Amino acid sequence: MILATLALSACTTTTPPVAVAPLSSPAVPPGMQYLYGSGEAAAQALQTWQQLTQFAAGEVAKAPTDSAVLAPDATLAAPKWVPCGNKPKAAVFDVDETVLLNLGFEANDAAHPAPYDQKTWDAWELTDLDKVAPQPGAVQALDALRRLGVTVIFNTNRSAAHADVTRATIERAGLGPAVHGETLYLAGDDAMGSRKDGRRATIAAKFCVVAMGGDQLGDFSDLFNTALTPPARRAAVQREPIAAKFGAGWFILPNPVYGSALKGSFDDVFPHDKRWAPPAGDK
Repeated sequence: MILATLALSACTTTTPPVAVAPLSSPAVPPGMQYLYGSGEAAAQALQTWQQLTQFAAGEVAKAPTDSAVLAPDATLAAPKWVPCGNKPKAAVFDVDETVLLNLGFEANDAAHPAPYDQKTWDAWELTDLDKVAPQPGAVQALDALRRLGVTVIFNTNRSAAHADVTRATIERAGLGPAVHGETLYLAGDDAMGSRKDGRRATIAAKFCVVAMGGDQLGDFSDLFNTALTPPARRAAVQREPIAAKFGAGWFILPNPVYGSALKGSFDDVFPHDKRWAPPAGDK
């Protein structure tokens, strides 16, 4: 009986499973590592939001005569501003990579790199409710602005056709309220498409805009996106009086992942007189 039991045991012994190497995770592009994963980007965002709320508090206390929105006939070389009058105060913000971080969309892009596809983005707008995160510091800053009596308005190039989902996404992230046509303006609200100056003009006609925040220069004026080469565009933000507006009405968040900043040839980025190579003996 014992021998039979041993024989049966030998026949039914299972072979130990072969170890399978875990699937490797997709590589994360450096820009995404910085924006979505680094303490440095979080610190930069916190710094920007704190500076913005401090500036807005000062503007509320002193009752500014001019808003942070350029007048329709302004130029970057000769800026003029929409007057405030007695209008209630507001602050205007882009949404994507300004108040919200699109973690789900960019994770998919990192895992399946491909050129930008509008259909994919449209699908994201309709299904992103819990796959975003607020920009570090944004919830606290927007709450502080509202306590100051400043109306928070979102001006985004998300589609007006998806207004209800965009509103829900913003509010679920703790950044709302967002009411389409009142505190939420979207692409398709006017005939200017992705250009935001028309929507800014509509907002500035109703409010004294004390501050604007974005991750692209077009979040402050479409003039930055009008036939300017990358070197000319870089020079424009450093030329007074526009230069003085950054940190004093205009506040920009980091975005090394996508957008109008990611342009420029080798010659555009590196001036000839600033190039360097190690001495021949050090190579």
